[in-house]
Amino acid sequence: MQLDDSDGALDSWARFCALSGELVGGAGDLSVGPRLAPVVADLCARGLATLVRDYFLHNLEETFRNNAVRMFWQKFHPYSSSSAVERIKFCVQESWPEDVLSAALEDICLEKSYQEKCVLVLAHALQSYEEKAQNRKLKAVECSSSLMPRYQLMVSSVLLTTLPLSFPEILNVYFKKKLEELNTMVDASDENDQLVSHELFGQSNVSAWDSKMDIDSQEKVISESCTLVKNIGKVVRDFRCLGFTSMTEDSYSSAIIWLLKSKVYELAGDDYRIPVLGSVKKWIQVVPLQFLHALLTYLGDSVDYDSGLSGLKSPLASRPSSFPGIGVPSQALLRWHMRLEYFAYETLQDLRIGKLFEIIVDYPESSPAIEDLKQCLEYTGQHSKLVDSFISSLRYRLLTAGASTNDILHQYVSTIKALRSIDPTGVFLEAVGEPIRDYLRGRKDTIKCIVTMLTDGSGGNTSGGNAGDNLLEELNRDAENQENADYDDHTNIDEKQAWLNSESWEPDPVEADPLKGSRSRRKIDILGLMVSIIGSKDQLVNEYRVMLAEKLLSKSDFDIDSDIRTLELLKIHFGESSMQKCEIMLNDLIDSKRTNSNIKTSLLNAPGTVAGQEEAEISHDVLDATIISSNFWPPIQTEDLAVPASVDKLLSNFAQRFHQIKTPRKLLWKKNLGTVKLELQFEDRSMQFTVVPVQAAIIMRFQEKPSWTSKALATEIGIPVDSLNRRIGFWTSKSESSLV
Repeated sequence: MQLDDSDGALDSWARFCALSGELVGGAGDLSVGPRLAPVVADLCARGLATLVRDYFLHNLEETFRNNAVRMFWQKFHPYSSSSAVERIKFCVQESWPEDVLSAALEDICLEKSYQEKCVLVLAHALQSYEEKAQNRKLKAVECSSSLMPRYQLMVSSVLLTTLPLSFPEILNVYFKKKLEELNTMVDASDENDQLVSHELFGQSNVSAWDSKMDIDSQEKVISESCTLVKNIGKVVRDFRCLGFTSMTEDSYSSAIIWLLKSKVYELAGDDYRIPVLGSVKKWIQVVPLQFLHALLTYLGDSVDYDSGLSGLKSPLASRPSSFPGIGVPSQALLRWHMRLEYFAYETLQDLRIGKLFEIIVDYPESSPAIEDLKQCLEYTGQHSKLVDSFISSLRYRLLTAGASTNDILHQYVSTIKALRSIDPTGVFLEAVGEPIRDYLRGRKDTIKCIVTMLTDGSGGNTSGGNAGDNLLEELNRDAENQENADYDDHTNIDEKQAWLNSESWEPDPVEADPLKGSRSRRKIDILGLMVSIIGSKDQLVNEYRVMLAEKLLSKSDFDIDSDIRTLELLKIHFGESSMQKCEIMLNDLIDSKRTNSNIKTSLLNAPGTVAGQEEAEISHDVLDATIISSNFWPPIQTEDLAVPASVDKLLSNFAQRFHQIKTPRKLLWKKNLGTVKLELQFEDRSMQFTVVPVQAAIIMRFQEKPSWTSKALATEIGIPVDSLNRRIGFWTSKSESSLV
């Protein structure tokens, strides 16, 4: 009896193997199904259900591997086996890899579809036996329910284990080219037809993709874009069926991110005068989100908020409730929107941080780029990246021996203004500014350059320098703001203002120095930061006095309006007592102008002045004296100088008249200071020069005789020979005199 059972089992197994081979290897003939069912039932009754399932799947696997899979990968072999240069040639072909992918997917999906039908035939036979066994209350192994999942797993395993290394690259190329094509269509539509962007993707329901889309035949661009998205969706769906869900999503995600990055670089470029963040965010809604909405809808992945089991509203509902042409977005689309916006913020942020040095050089013209960067940092929170990158740029590009102190100060002022726009609390300015301040403290001319920026405006900048202008503007604004503001920390404010201040309060960033309160940071101004470089305001005031003295003593007129304005601004910041001596110096110039006018008038009206004036005498009209209160001026270096007799007499007459008017005050001439305007007459021309007194004394001696020895001329003028040789270089360079 046992022998008969064994023979029956072997006979059933042989018939099952034959029928399985006929079914799996057949050319679309599923007629063996009715004959297969009783054989499967007999084998299952003998406890061989698991063996039946595994053998059948193994048979399918071998057939699928040897036929469909081998042919599928063979279509991509030309690309996989080519060199890097040859692969570029493939990529530039207009129809590659779309044609290859379409043909390969069509063949393998047909084979898979037939095998799925074969699986259903066996699953039906197994299910029939299981139902009968259940009715008879017999114990049976359930294999029908696991058959199709096992088959799908087998398909994915076979494809992934035989996957060429270059295939993900092929997918990336495909999606990049398709998205570029779609972006080109949208751009062309915006430029030529002015179509609403969301119309390019048709309606937002599944039927719009599956059947007859209601699109006007005259809207060619709309039709082409809808067809394009539908073709992409078909490729994605087919790859999903083959088990390439993750790889496919990664590929079109990478393509979208790549296109977004390219768009950010295209819009941003090196033009910092135009804001680009708004345009990038708008483009995200016009192209990637519209594409993803259409794709997810086509694939059936669109999910509403209310589809959750809990009935609670998703946290994503706080995002925009609708997008142009989409209506209420799905959670998947909202996640994509957040992801794309974050990547756009991060990409633009990194681009602007990398060019922050150039952006600050162009500030304030580059204010739009600074505003974009501020918004990006608020979204990403990557402020430390800005600090580290900018400090590195400063050390390699600005804080070097080749950079002039004026240029460094100019960049520092622009940095202060720009970073204040990004971070009004001044936290990042503290971090970024410290290396600049440390470096400037080591330069000997820092104080002088700062004062020059305050007094001259240009700061000695050869490029036209507006750093000083910007500094004076800042001082001016501070002066105007202080007229109606009280800077006392304990000022009483009314209850309403206190409430408003409390509502607008924000904690300091985590990068803030805990030793410096936010209130002190808010009160820092540009001049205050300049003083922090020097160390104390006294040093700056003293240097300002010295430079102001040099400037006033070198003036050929008494125009000091700009100096008075600068002094008034400095008095606001440093106090009147600190600037008292400087104020006296300017008052000396004002008094000098009035005294000169009185003395000239008295000399002109003096009896016999005109009639008795000798022909060789110099007119008193050419003399303007700067009369200073020496106790309030910084020490002035003087040296002996013998001026021509006519000049000496002019000075004596002027001093005598001054003593008469200002009794008992007397003038003590510092003949080496001041400026002299000369006009030299030659045979064919005349030339005018503005020189210092010693240079004028040298050339005037040549009126007495045409040639001098260095020693004789030095003795005549009353200066050392080496000093004469240095000073006479001015005239020898003009080739207007010669020495024996």
